[in-house]
Amino acid sequence: MFTRIDHIGIAVENIDDALALYERDFNLGEVYRQTVLEQGVDAALFDVGENHVELIAPAVPGEGTVAKFLAKNGPGMHHVAYQVDDIDAELARIKELGMKLIDREAREGIRNSRVAFLNPRSTGGVLTELVEPAKGH
Repeated sequence: MFTRIDHIGIAVENIDDALALYERDFNLGEVYRQTVLEQGVDAALFDVGENHVELIAPAVPGEGTVAKFLAKNGPGMHHVAYQVDDIDAELARIKELGMKLIDREAREGIRNSRVAFLNPRSTGGVLTELVEPAKGH
C-alpha cells in the first residue's frame, strides 16, 4: 500500500531556469540533481517537509516522454508519486485489480530508487508513479 506522497513531478522546458525560480522565489534549495538516462530526464529534487517537488526536463531537448508532454501540454504538473515499501508486491496487487500499467516491472529512478508508472486511464486521469526509495533515503 502507499505509505506517503513521495513527490509531485513538474515538467519544465529548461531545468536551470526552473531551478532559479524555485530557489529564488520559493526559497527552496536544491537537494539533489541527476540525469536519469533510462527515463530521458534531467531531474532535480527539493525537500518540502518530508516530501519532495521534482522538476523534470528532457535530458535531450525535444526527445523523450517529457518532451512529448511539454509539446502537448506545456510546462506544469506531470505526475504524483507515492512511496511504497515493496514495489514488486504493489505492482502485482495493482495488476491483479486490472489496472493498466505503463511499467510492468520497476526501473531505476532518481537517487537509485525503484519506480514504476501507472497508466492515467486507470488512475482518474493522473499519471501515477510508485517509488520504492533506495535504502537510506
